[in-house]
Amino acid sequence: MISVVQLGTVDYATGLRLQQQLAALRKQEKIGDVLLLLEHKPVITLGRNAKAVNLVASPELLVQRGVELFECDRGGDVTFHGPGQIVGYPIFDLRGYAAPDGKRKTLGAVEFVRRLEEVLIRTCIDLAIPAKRVPGLTGVWTNPQSTTSQVGTAVSAVQPSETSKPDGDREGHAFGRAEKSLSEESTLAAAVPSEAKLAAIGIHISRFVTSHGFALNVNTDLGFFTLIIPCGIAAKPVTSMQQQLGKPLDLNAVAEAISRNFGVVFSSQMLWVETLDVLLGRTVGVPMKPPAELRGLHKENDTTWA
Repeated sequence: MISVVQLGTVDYATGLRLQQQLAALRKQEKIGDVLLLLEHKPVITLGRNAKAVNLVASPELLVQRGVELFECDRGGDVTFHGPGQIVGYPIFDLRGYAAPDGKRKTLGAVEFVRRLEEVLIRTCIDLAIPAKRVPGLTGVWTNPQSTTSQVGTAVSAVQPSETSKPDGDREGHAFGRAEKSLSEESTLAAAVPSEAKLAAIGIHISRFVTSHGFALNVNTDLGFFTLIIPCGIAAKPVTSMQQQLGKPLDLNAVAEAISRNFGVVFSSQMLWVETLDVLLGRTVGVPMKPPAELRGLHKENDTTWA
């Protein structure tokens, strides 16, 4: 069973501290697997593989834009978190999930990342946004080729078997050469935009217990991504679900879809828990004001954590 806790808006330092506390409790088997869903105040984070050149903004500009900067122990390069983005921190013991080959009792790091991608791909498709993997790159991307054909084709294209390799993903629907002339194919290919990144993933694993996780751009202000070269990939743009659909989405509805797909992909029952105090039966040393919704209303006090 996976317990899901919505935390509202949390500053990044508090989020790190919570993950450390919960990961320690998970290692001691004092709690089960937990999925934290939250929003962060504007922050740029540098993973273990981050390169200084991928942070474009000066310290003065970051201060002007109200963006914090943190180094952390997750994998990956540089990324941005902020309002309108659902961040998910799975605190899972991978020994509870068998490897897809059936030969190992523990899920590997790459296999865990592939499952996180699958959760988010399914979530995007549930909300009418064709999504896929990109060979050799971690994360979730739009599937523009699918939008020019059929969304239904995208569903089969982004659901590889559990044993698929990171760079062995299917590329979606191919236009039938028997039905189109070469000139028509050239025109169609030119009209198809490149993939854009919807979600970033970066994890940390210690003694089989995971922390950090994913960031899904829902109603995110994409202007913040001009401060960095996201994940060190300059050739592909970043997008949001709002940009793809042309309208904002209800963050609670997206959170519910994420939870549902976690249950499917990890073959687990999902239990929604109102607060961390309820989960633990005691406090974790971090004061909390339980939010009524996933996203704090910005006309009110956004500080739900001390």
